[in-house]
Amino acid sequence: MPASGPVTRNTLRQQIADALRDEVLAGRLRPGQEFTVKQIAEQYGVSATPVREALVDLAAQSLLDADQHRGFRVCVISVDDFRGMVEARSLISDGIFRKLATSALSRARVDVLVSVRRRADEAARAARAGDLDILIGYDLRFWRELGTLIVNPFISEFLHQLRVRCWVFSVPYLRVDPKIRERLWSGYPDVVEAVTRGDSEKVREAIGAYHASALAWAEHLECLGEQEQERSASSGRPAQLERPSR
Repeated sequence: MPASGPVTRNTLRQQIADALRDEVLAGRLRPGQEFTVKQIAEQYGVSATPVREALVDLAAQSLLDADQHRGFRVCVISVDDFRGMVEARSLISDGIFRKLATSALSRARVDVLVSVRRRADEAARAARAGDLDILIGYDLRFWRELGTLIVNPFISEFLHQLRVRCWVFSVPYLRVDPKIRERLWSGYPDVVEAVTRGDSEKVREAIGAYHASALAWAEHLECLGEQEQERSASSGRPAQLERPSR
């Protein structure tokens, strides 16, 4: 388990959940890695109750699997799962953000877009540099802040959880990919510009490019898996597409 300092504030449940989510997103807690309530409680120097509540919360968000006898483990997400999440994200967000682009610009909305533009610039800069540690935080903040312009908070929260799970899947592969800068989408400013201008077609193009990039990368991973299977067939050893170890 990664070393961490004790949690001392009152909102232990949320803090522990946030800390563990960050560990998963950073790839320090690996897919399939198992741990117990006791281990986490000892790691953070807190009682078992808030830890159990935090782990249940993360399980409800499909980041952890709960096992009655063995504790919890980080979810293992397949390429097909990833593709399905991207497709679901695409179907929902395309219509939502196109509608958003054509709605009136209120003072509150203008203020949000100013903040979102800063997130967009930072996220784009991190993507071009291939800096995952910086990018993930800005990416999630960017889409979440943009999502505050959506009237329905349930849709916004659902999309956020899908993005978190997509990053959980992606991080182990991206960290060892020599072409990481080519894999990372950096069109955040294009989305903001299109929404600001109220250009629904440009919004559609920008959001479409975002999802197309993710689907192309899923296809790339599948090709890697097929190549590995071909090599395995010729060598007589079994193979499957697995997450690379650090």
